[in-house]
Amino acid sequence: MDTRSSMTRVSAATALAAVLLLGPACKKESQETPPGGDTAATGAAATGEKKPAGAKIALLLPESKTARYESHDRPHFERKVKELCPDCEVIYSNADQDAAKQQSQAEAALTNGAQVMVLDPVDSASAAAVVARARQSKVPVISYDRLITGADVDYYISFDNEKVGKLQAQALVDKLKADGKGSGTLVMINGSPTDNNAKLFKSGAHSVIDGSGLKVGAEYDTPDWSPDKAQQQMEQALTSLGKDQIVGVYAANDGTAGGAIAAMKAAGVKPLPPVTGQDAELAGIQRILAGEQYMTIYKAIKPEAEVAAELAVALARGQAAPAGKVNAKVNNGKVDVPSILLAPVAVTKDNVKSTVIADGFWKAEEICAGSYKDACAAAQIP
Repeated sequence: MDTRSSMTRVSAATALAAVLLLGPACKKESQETPPGGDTAATGAAATGEKKPAGAKIALLLPESKTARYESHDRPHFERKVKELCPDCEVIYSNADQDAAKQQSQAEAALTNGAQVMVLDPVDSASAAAVVARARQSKVPVISYDRLITGADVDYYISFDNEKVGKLQAQALVDKLKADGKGSGTLVMINGSPTDNNAKLFKSGAHSVIDGSGLKVGAEYDTPDWSPDKAQQQMEQALTSLGKDQIVGVYAANDGTAGGAIAAMKAAGVKPLPPVTGQDAELAGIQRILAGEQYMTIYKAIKPEAEVAAELAVALARGQAAPAGKVNAKVNNGKVDVPSILLAPVAVTKDNVKSTVIADGFWKAEEICAGSYKDACAAAQIP
């Protein structure tokens, strides 16, 4: 990891955060609104003021290395907003894993008149400055998929992310015990250290692995969720532990799983040990059917994006959250955030057909293209 580049990004993000917070301070109209629950939110939803039907909604996503954001989250969100509010405009930006860039995009969206902000943060902590700036403009913020920490967030929409880690780890432990390798050595390749979700995945995974009888021989956090960095980390683990000593790999998502698998294949590891993943990316599903990756976590992104759109449209119209949607409160270090949490599902070769294909997340012809035709036939897909 280039520490000089990292320091530059952090300094830039810190400086811009200061500008975001100080700029609007010159306006006497700025006023802090206490965090709300189901019926209390920033802006019009808090005051009862009705906003015009053609509202502006900002959707700020964190990166594009993970395929889901451009292929699923954005189109499902925009389609649902258009369905519910034909006159609404979605102001969209992707930060390309740059926290300072995301803060600039948030400021631009507010300047452009955004009345609600749906924010999936690059950096869960530094995004608190964006929330503070939005509140100064009386714009409610929905923390989407990743929890923004230390801020008066209005709502949080995601999955039970500690459960994600538990599902990944339990699937790995169960597989290894079934294979008679319940006391071997694992490598753990976690997610980005700036992503609060990654911390929850890791916590959930350790809650299962630590008492399983398996040993963690090497463990890494993966900056920016980079598959290339995951590949380098796996290469280091193979060198330090020995390629014949690793019985399984906990990889936090399909991108890091792909990097780990590439490193093992290059090193001549045969057969590949069980490798976990997450996001049900097309490449991940194909690797599962081909026997290169053991499992992934399917998070039904369509309902996640759609409920975010429903909530955003309601807040833009000065209404409360849709009835029955909020089902939890999650503490982000500052407040208990009214939350909508969805259930993740573990996917192996045995249930690809009944999960991601049955839900239309991927079509059989997409999965079974090219060299994966035979693997699909063996799994009775389609």
